[in-house]
Amino acid sequence: MHEIRMDHPAKNALGTDLVEWLEGKLDEAAGEPVLLTGTGDAFCAGLNLKEVAGHDPSGMEAMIRRVDGLAAALFDYPAPTVALVNGHAIAGGCVLTQCCDFRVAVDEPSARIGLNEVALGVCFPPVILAILRHRIPATNREDVLLGAQLYPPGEALARGLLDVVSADAGTVARKWLEKASTHPRETYAATKAILHGGVTDVSREEERRFVEDELSIWTSDEVRRRVLAVLEK
Repeated sequence: MHEIRMDHPAKNALGTDLVEWLEGKLDEAAGEPVLLTGTGDAFCAGLNLKEVAGHDPSGMEAMIRRVDGLAAALFDYPAPTVALVNGHAIAGGCVLTQCCDFRVAVDEPSARIGLNEVALGVCFPPVILAILRHRIPATNREDVLLGAQLYPPGEALARGLLDVVSADAGTVARKWLEKASTHPRETYAATKAILHGGVTDVSREEERRFVEDELSIWTSDEVRRRVLAVLEK
C-alpha cells in the first residue's frame, strides 16, 4: 500500500505546489494500491483561491487543465484507490474523493463535504464534470451539483458522495484496501478500465465548451469578487 498524506498550507488547498506534489506521488506509487488522506481537520479544502484570484486567462487555463489532468490520473489509476476523508473535503477536495474507488470518511459532524462550485459561480471543467456524472447517483446528481451545498459526513453518505462513514475510518479504509489488493492486479486494472469506459476522454464539444465558455467565467470580475469575499472571511 502506498499512502499519500496531504499536509500542505491552507487546509491542503489545491494550488500549483500541491497539484505538482500529488502528481509526483502518484508516479511514485507506480501502480501500487493507494490510500489518499489529509492531515488535521482537512482532507482538502478545494482550489487555492489566492491563486484563482490572481490568474489571468492564460494562467487560469493552465491551472484548470492541470487539476483536470490530476483528476483523470487518479480516477484512471489502475490499482485500488481509497480516499480516507479525515475532515473537510470541499469542491476540489470532494472531486479528489470521487476519483477514488472507495470513499470512507471519519464520523465527525463538524466536517463538511460537497461540491460548491456553482455557488462560487464557476463551472466544472470537462474531465471533472464527466467523473462526477459517473460517480454521483443519478437520483442525487442535480441536487448535489446544482444545490452546491456542503454536508456533514452522514448527509454526504446519503447523497452518494461517500461509501462509508465510521468512527474508525482509518481501519475501515485500510481493510478495504488490503482486501482489494489481494485481487490479481491485471484483472483489477482491466475491469476498472472497462467500468470507467472512457469517462475521461474529452470530446471536441466538451473542449469547445471549456475554451469558449468556461474560461471567461473563471476569470470574470464577478467570480473574482466572490473569491475575494470568501478569502476575507
